[in-house]
Amino acid sequence: MKISVVIPLYNKRDTILRALNSVFGQTFQPKEIMVVNDGSTDGSEQIVADLAHPLVKLISQPNQGVSNARNKGIQEANGKWIAFLDADDEWLPQFLQTIFYLNNEYPNALGYGTSYYKVFPNNLVKQCKLTRLQFTSPTGILNNYFEVCNYSDPPIWTSAVCVAKEELLKVEGFPKGIKAGEDLITWARLSRQGYFAYSTIPMAKYYQPLISLISLPPIEFDYVGDELKRIAETSNSEIERNEIEKYLENNR
Repeated sequence: MKISVVIPLYNKRDTILRALNSVFGQTFQPKEIMVVNDGSTDGSEQIVADLAHPLVKLISQPNQGVSNARNKGIQEANGKWIAFLDADDEWLPQFLQTIFYLNNEYPNALGYGTSYYKVFPNNLVKQCKLTRLQFTSPTGILNNYFEVCNYSDPPIWTSAVCVAKEELLKVEGFPKGIKAGEDLITWARLSRQGYFAYSTIPMAKYYQPLISLISLPPIEFDYVGDELKRIAETSNSEIERNEIEKYLENNR
């Protein structure tokens, strides 16, 4: 299983080494690590360059947003599989080993994900909440994505997932120009193409940002909501349509 790791990088000089070290420390090593510097202004890219690590490929581009950075990494990657890691998060040592295991157990899945820990600014650590999964063993098929979303934390999270490159290209990667929720659209689109295999054992750490809601820019239009409505309208499953509509209602 040839895995390319894609790390979008924008002004994360304080955390990029933590992220990279968590990849270097994997019990199953990737084919390459694509760090896409998205116009950093704090010297983040120089920290990566100074490592001169044989697995790391540093790509720099003008600032275009996280979706563009991830898409650039997808396009340039040589691996059949793409694992994503944000520059302020980290993997536990057996994350990629777990992905490899899932690939062997569920070879027809288009992607693989694991549970994760949420780390809060006060260093409180909580495992993500997962309910309504349709399997009771540690691993299984996630075939009711929106139902799980409605009663849990997001089961598929960008720093704990690995997807076939060809499947990402089919859905055009991540939508550009979206401030938040761009990954939700990607996972929703992929869920129409096939299924994810999943491990309920946490294998990544999601560091919660310290953000003031007052400082967030106003949303001019609900692109995420409109896209999810379109997906619901074209779904052949009444159950899926109802779960998407419930998801939209819960997040208004």
